[in-house]
Amino acid sequence: MNVLLLAWKVKLPPMMEIITAEQLMEYLGDYILDAKPKEISEIQRLNYEQNMSDAMAILHKLQTGLDVNVKFTGVRVFEYTPECIVFDLLDIPLYHGWLVDPQVADIVKAVGNCSYNQLVEKIISCKQSDNSELVSEGFVAEQFLNNTATQLTYHGLCELTSAVQEGELCVFFRNNHFSTMTKYKGQLYLLVTDQGFLTEEKVVWESLHNVDGDGNFCDSEFHLRPPSDPETVYRGQQDQIDQDYLMALSLQQEQQNQEINWEQIPEGISDLELAKKLQEEEDRRASQYYQEQEQAAAQVQQVQGTPSPASGRQSGSNERKRKEPREKEREKEKNSCVLL
Repeated sequence: MNVLLLAWKVKLPPMMEIITAEQLMEYLGDYILDAKPKEISEIQRLNYEQNMSDAMAILHKLQTGLDVNVKFTGVRVFEYTPECIVFDLLDIPLYHGWLVDPQVADIVKAVGNCSYNQLVEKIISCKQSDNSELVSEGFVAEQFLNNTATQLTYHGLCELTSAVQEGELCVFFRNNHFSTMTKYKGQLYLLVTDQGFLTEEKVVWESLHNVDGDGNFCDSEFHLRPPSDPETVYRGQQDQIDQDYLMALSLQQEQQNQEINWEQIPEGISDLELAKKLQEEEDRRASQYYQEQEQAAAQVQQVQGTPSPASGRQSGSNERKRKEPREKEREKEKNSCVLL
């Protein structure tokens, strides 16, 4: 939606300051319907209508996130999924910067043409192999994922700078986040949308010139514009970087846990036994998740403080006051009779 708004393809009322997700979806749906090509062949029309139908079926996922699977060979190379249809239908380029450096031969061989999901499966398979060469290849691939947990490499950044056209409005995917990106005078910029910048009206863009995430903030004209409260913004920026990094590490740690469990599965196990083990693992993770949630809730309660003794006595007094009318009503009922 930010890309469509900046390209003036979608317009919001000028006085609107707050918009709900449902309203955004309505604007997007209306644009998809209005953007239907007029003069096209019958085959193109049928193909477009099919794509539009598929896109409409997954629009609800836009509020929570889309499933995209990067490939490490190009900044615009993704495994085809139904979610990618949305970008094609809206004619919005989708980029990423998680690339393998072609000069590092062993990583190129280990990763190959795999997507992220395929590479994870390959690592698991290689670790279980008796072939030492495959085991080594799996180790190299795993090291690549660990060393590029921020999902942006310098080779990928160079390719991005070369591939994105001057003034182009596009979407950049990194660490399960979608950002609006453009290129101005040869430099890449990401639209600042973090809530921490809500009151920073002059901060609009952040430069993307390294893989560490410490870009320079600019206004709408791409002039350097330091935030009014640099310390607050710095903390917010570091929190965002740490959150993204921890998310990537968490995903990798979860995958490593899966790898260990796979290694512990004996050969020749039946499908039923395998299913039971997988279900037990899923139950264990769910239990661990709920325990963490309960611990977090308990910590919040401790921070907020427990009710004081005075409030407790007051509560007990109120409880007695509530009970007394009920006892009187029951006593009244015993002394009453029904007239027929």
